[in-house]
Amino acid sequence: MKTIFSGIQPSGSITLGNYIGALKQFVELQNEYDCYFCVVNQHAITVPQDRLELRKNTRSLAALYLAVGIDPDRATLFIQSEVPAHTKAGWMLQCTAYIGELERMTQFKDKSSGKEAVSAGLLTYPPLMAADILLYGTDVVPVGEDQKQHLELTRDLAERFNKKYNDILTVPEVRIAKEGARIMSLAEPTKKMSKSDPNQKAFITMLDEPKTIEKKIKSAVTDSEGIVKYDKENKPGISNLLTIYSVLKNIPISELEVKYEGSNYGTFKADLADIVKEELAPIQKRYHELMDSEELDDILDHGAQKANERANKMLTKMENAMGLSRKRK
Repeated sequence: MKTIFSGIQPSGSITLGNYIGALKQFVELQNEYDCYFCVVNQHAITVPQDRLELRKNTRSLAALYLAVGIDPDRATLFIQSEVPAHTKAGWMLQCTAYIGELERMTQFKDKSSGKEAVSAGLLTYPPLMAADILLYGTDVVPVGEDQKQHLELTRDLAERFNKKYNDILTVPEVRIAKEGARIMSLAEPTKKMSKSDPNQKAFITMLDEPKTIEKKIKSAVTDSEGIVKYDKENKPGISNLLTIYSVLKNIPISELEVKYEGSNYGTFKADLADIVKEELAPIQKRYHELMDSEELDDILDHGAQKANERANKMLTKMENAMGLSRKRK
């Protein structure tokens, strides 16, 4: 069985876009692959974090993984900082990477632009991400378009390591969803939906109250034409809403266009709000059950143990290949 690895940062409540573009797909993938799902809290500290919020968000994200349907008997769920091999392998791959290729990363340019002080971790984020993936002999990595460049670097580092030291690292394939991988902002539909957006109306979080969900969808930016039709270039707002509807109900957009032919945006938005609320209600219920029980910590303890066993085997191979291991006489 092939292996999949994926990680999400615990930097606040995740959005409907994260759910559609990642978590919803993970539930299906766990039936076909040996899956390792990670809360990448060490990536989160490349920018300043409040320690109490980070601790809370880490546990909260783990609970959401499970609430959406990740089965701990079929997939391994763990917290990055509880598997030390990640930072050890990350340093080794950092020494394999070149400054020039790290400085060319688009996300580094975006996050460091205009700032006087930028952490070194923000620059060396990609080698740690590569370590996350390569430690598990990962065959496939499901990512959004915004992470494609980092995955290309991961492949380059794996190939470089194999050529320079020993052919032990699996070069992973990149899997990008055809639909729903990039859900856009409700306020500015030409931008990706982001939990860091200062405009609270721009995104829906997985834990939003039903009334809040309804208000945000009803206020979503569309256009003056009033025709429910998919046209990403000329009608980005309604096209984004159609994508959300299509993915959540598994109905082709073409069928939705026929269904809402002659309808106005108000009717369409009201129906979409009901669909989103219906989708999130059981997830929120399960989330609160997990947060109030010891079950979540038991699952994370077991996940950390399993991840450590797998990751340490590859770490030992990498250390031997680079000459970092001590040979006894």
